[in-house]
Amino acid sequence: MKGNFSSDNSSGACAPIMEAIVKANAGAVPSYGSDEWNAKLHAKACDLFEKEVAVFPVTTGTAANALALSQLAPPYGTVYCYEAAHIVTDECGAPEFFTGGAKLTGFPSEDGKILPEQVKKALAFADEMGVHHVKPGAVSITQATEWGTLYSNREVSDLAALARSRQLRLHMDGARFANALATLNCSPAEATWKSGVDVLSLGATKNGALCAEAVIFFDVSLAQDFDRRRKRAGHLWSKFRFLSAQLLAYLEDDLWLRNARHANRAARRLAEGLKPLSEVKLLHPVDANELFVLLPQPLLGALERDFKFYTWPLYASETGVAVRLVTSYATRDEEVDAFVGAVKQWGRR
Repeated sequence: MKGNFSSDNSSGACAPIMEAIVKANAGAVPSYGSDEWNAKLHAKACDLFEKEVAVFPVTTGTAANALALSQLAPPYGTVYCYEAAHIVTDECGAPEFFTGGAKLTGFPSEDGKILPEQVKKALAFADEMGVHHVKPGAVSITQATEWGTLYSNREVSDLAALARSRQLRLHMDGARFANALATLNCSPAEATWKSGVDVLSLGATKNGALCAEAVIFFDVSLAQDFDRRRKRAGHLWSKFRFLSAQLLAYLEDDLWLRNARHANRAARRLAEGLKPLSEVKLLHPVDANELFVLLPQPLLGALERDFKFYTWPLYASETGVAVRLVTSYATRDEEVDAFVGAVKQWGRR
């Protein structure tokens, strides 16, 4: 295998994360989060986001999203989102399960970003239908999006302002938040609560952690009893230090941003190598660490012998097959260059 571009989940945990786990393994410490690593993580998160926050580590992105939304939307409510958002297509009904039955109302989008106008239209319909329709509960966006694009801070603010005008909360699925932040080149606070985000599902697993995500509430009052939701969902580790230690190492010394910048650079290198080739069509700007490209069917077969990647059924075309290419903190230039070289070689046949 010359390269794996199937997912940033495919890479192992990075060395500083593993070292932090080993270090946390020494001695006996209090369980269930009453440890020094969890206390330090809280302090670090407050410092990083420039305000008092409530941070709840969990082990999966699905848990982070589903539990966060369960705190925001009632069982008879709905969450407005992109129609192919991760919470809709990839979480096996977990948001609906943990909210107790809330509906996910998805909007179409060519680039994965929803618009205030779409939410306004849905709200107007909900008003017209009254008690016969689900109650507007929350808005959820993904940063970076499912198509690897980014919301600008202004776009986030516009959605947040509309949500606030209707007493709705704005949730951000930040499975690749570090990758987004590395490109936006702003502070974590500016990309979240200063732009109106109420709750962030902060991802770390895709960016070098072993198994660590976090739900971060920027309004601490919103987090009331969330610790019990997490416990009921089975995400309160008894040996909690091993979870907090990962996240603490992730955020310290800008490890999360260094990893993300490496992944983003690898994606740009891949995009720059593929752009001039007539055999390839880039479907979206490369804002983070994902590329979506259209390839001829015969080329697809040739590449699959040496490289791992996914075809992307969300995009249908008669002229080729859409594939997703994902880079990570561990992607090497040699892998990128080998992929570009293989496409070039096929084109010369």
